[in-house]
Amino acid sequence: MTVLSERDQYVVTLTIDREEKLNALDYPTIDALLAELDRIDADDTVRAVILTGAGRRAFSAGADIPSLAGSIAGGPERALREFVRRGHTLTRRIEEFPKPVIVAVNGLAYGGGCEITEAAPLAIAAEHASFAKPEISLGFPPPFGGSQRLPRHVGRKRGLEMILTGDPVPASRAVELGLVNSVVPAAELLDEARDLADRIIRYAPTAVAACLRAVTRGINLPIDEGLAVEAAAFAATVPTDGVRDGIQQFLDRARDRSAGRAR
Repeated sequence: MTVLSERDQYVVTLTIDREEKLNALDYPTIDALLAELDRIDADDTVRAVILTGAGRRAFSAGADIPSLAGSIAGGPERALREFVRRGHTLTRRIEEFPKPVIVAVNGLAYGGGCEITEAAPLAIAAEHASFAKPEISLGFPPPFGGSQRLPRHVGRKRGLEMILTGDPVPASRAVELGLVNSVVPAAELLDEARDLADRIIRYAPTAVAACLRAVTRGINLPIDEGLAVEAAAFAATVPTDGVRDGIQQFLDRARDRSAGRAR
């Protein structure tokens, strides 16, 4: 078992459990993550996901190159089919997941580990965490979406500096760049991730899913197309219980305030 799953009420924590390999991503681990996400997606009682790594040294050191080298040695078609498409599937699944995925970066996030962080809608890092794009040292560009997502997050020049040098970036710099939302002491990492999840799941799941969908689908579109995505996401929520309940609660509070002032 390379991915551990632990549920606490409405939140599932997934842990990449290959500590002796710095939680590197081999094919079984990628497939296990995808299977867990499919299971969580199908369970309406799960409202949020926290994704982290075992131990303190690494969230994930990226692709497990020794176990994947055969695919690359097999030529471009095999490498694309077995390696790149698998990585793209994982990062797209995380990016487009209808429930919030919060990455809790508990150590180094290199290569594929950094790409998962880029794909996730939210991320919190421990103070000792670091981020890097070392693929260039292996002779190829980031293969799990990093050449596209990182520059969109941090800007073209900053993204290219990380991609072309492979130099690690500390957590303090990652939060300045917008790669993570916040940096906390390591001992507080999972508690902070859970607090963030709880602050989100107090709202209607249909509203949360609509917000995720609107931002993810619209962020790289021209503004008019993005506004159309936003309008469609809004329209989908109009007939839901979340809207009816939310508006009724607002009206009730307004009535109570008015009654209080009248007294």
